[in-house]
Amino acid sequence: MEAAGTLERGLAVLRELTRDPGRRMGATDLVRATGLARSTVDRVLATFAHLGYVRLEDRHVRPAPRLMELGEAYLACGGLRDVLSPPAERLAEDLDESVSLAVRDGDGVRFIAQFTRRRTMSVAFRVGDLLPADRCAAGLALLDPPASAALDDQLIEPGLVAVAVPVRGPGGDPVCAVSVVSHTSRHTAAGLREHALPRLRETVAQMEAALARPAPEPGRDVATEDLSRAAKKELGPGYLQSLARGLAVMVALGAAPGGSTLADAARATGQPRATVRRAIQTLERLGYAAAEGTRFVLLPKVLELGYAHLSGRAFRAVVQPHLADLVARVHESASVAVLSGDDIVYLARVPTRRIMSVDITVGTRFPAYATSMGRVLLASLPEERLDAITPKPLSRHTIATTAELKAAVRQAAADGYALVDQELEEGVRSLAVPIRDRAGRVVAAVNVATHASRATPAELVRDVLPALRETAARMEADLAYVHGPAWNGALPETPRLGLT
Repeated sequence: MEAAGTLERGLAVLRELTRDPGRRMGATDLVRATGLARSTVDRVLATFAHLGYVRLEDRHVRPAPRLMELGEAYLACGGLRDVLSPPAERLAEDLDESVSLAVRDGDGVRFIAQFTRRRTMSVAFRVGDLLPADRCAAGLALLDPPASAALDDQLIEPGLVAVAVPVRGPGGDPVCAVSVVSHTSRHTAAGLREHALPRLRETVAQMEAALARPAPEPGRDVATEDLSRAAKKELGPGYLQSLARGLAVMVALGAAPGGSTLADAARATGQPRATVRRAIQTLERLGYAAAEGTRFVLLPKVLELGYAHLSGRAFRAVVQPHLADLVARVHESASVAVLSGDDIVYLARVPTRRIMSVDITVGTRFPAYATSMGRVLLASLPEERLDAITPKPLSRHTIATTAELKAAVRQAAADGYALVDQELEEGVRSLAVPIRDRAGRVVAAVNVATHASRATPAELVRDVLPALRETAARMEADLAYVHGPAWNGALPETPRLGLT
């Protein structure tokens, strides 16, 4: 297969795999859907799996969060999301209504940012979703930009109303639309227009002023090694180097707002200019990229490659496969929890099947001071926060004083892990490490728990800690893509669990 053909075939598999995320697809299904040879599909999937774009599970293929780096590349390249999101989020707070940013994509509009209000009946659009332009307020605003505003009175769905205004770039052309979306239980269409339009127009003026400011000159990319060479050497003929190279070019085009030149992309990927040129020509032909002067930019169609489905995945769905891998590796139960007041709350868990096992379910609460996950979570808080916690004996091993708790928490912070030996319950021994967001803040913890008869504390540290740390790193990598660059550590499940 020639290089451009390989990239085209790989993207065809990816499109089919992400077209309907509810389908369980295997290699045979993808062969039927794409018309490609089984050997080609197998090599494409092996390459995607190596890149972390898919997970191969029980003869089925599932898109993995790392795949979102393609959509993130478009969003970074376009530059609109990062500039316009802060005023859009303030608008949602001021109006107490959901706000969306959308751009044209062929005959439709595709959402690039969402700021929803949590209600029993709330907007379910996701970043990356595509709607017909003539059946939603954002699309109508972009189809008729001279109009002062566009109104959607239950066009897309009964009960949904929206008002939208186009945002113009420095050249005067509309580059996106801002929508305020509500429900007829709160506003009529006319009532929403009256309620939202004055503040919406003020926000659009702020957005246009922000877009008119000179953009900072993109930094010159440091020359990068072509990582596909080592992977090809390691994995052999099952790895499609040209596919991996083409996808690396796709990511490189999103290295800075405004896209990249051919030379920039070659330097960023470590690939020859001729190889980069062929990849870009393929992306242009498929509608994923376009030339703007001497630079090449990604187009909204890139978001069709699984971004909407993956961006909407819950925290538990992201970490659960990694927990399962950890349990298969260490043969002990593993869990993820967050801090809620002075307690930890379990958000995800994979138990082992034994006659004697640790029996905990999702939603279970335990005092943070007596658990390994609680210790690593408390270690991220100011020490004064610990003064309000008075340990109570839960077993004969439980620490008894606030001073002992502070010492244990300081030790956990210094070590980067916490080991709790039978303090929660006689016979239960556990080891935990933190899970951090992209800013380095501790937002959750992952642990392995066992019966004291099966492993000494030293054996847990020696045999389990390396695997535990690797699992936390994989979770952090996936969560960085799922929750995006502005994720503040808020976890989707916490409202349903009644967390504070």
